[in-house]
Amino acid sequence: SPAGLLLLTSFLLHMEEGHASPTRLVCDSRLIQKYIREAKDMENTVGQCQALPALGCPAVLPLVNFSLQQWKCKSNESKRREILCDLALLVGAVAGAQGQVTQECGARQLGQLYRHANSFLLLLQTFGWEAGPWEPGCSPHSVEQIHVTSIFLTYRKLVQGKLSFFFHNLAKDSCK
Repeated sequence: SPAGLLLLTSFLLHMEEGHASPTRLVCDSRLIQKYIREAKDMENTVGQCQALPALGCPAVLPLVNFSLQQWKCKSNESKRREILCDLALLVGAVAGAQGQVTQECGARQLGQLYRHANSFLLLLQTFGWEAGPWEPGCSPHSVEQIHVTSIFLTYRKLVQGKLSFFFHNLAKDSCK
């Protein structure tokens, strides 16, 4: 939604200027719920697009399922890096699919997904706790898919899973 995009853009601009910290996103649990809803909406909408072609060049998608037990044992920084890896791969997959889907409904949803996933990518890069820039030199477990809908499914699972748990953890630490 344009409102969500606007929110994130203004949010990123604030962060650039150093006025606001990412705490608004982390501490206001309604925001992550909103991103989960938007992910579901995009997934539903693309599922209704007529005649979506199978991808000639498969999308390489991160496997975003995770064990909550293992997740709890990781530091915030390693969680952040893992999500960044997943997002980087996902954004690449969306960009690759965009070049192959000319059908309007699918193309429009992919454009929206690209903006959302990329916003999270930029956002998490500003969260660095350790010195040094983030390098996407990671190799997440991945799977090849030829269906456009699987890209949206992966994004929803990522937002609903790792991202929302990540924000939940940060909230416990930083929203007193």
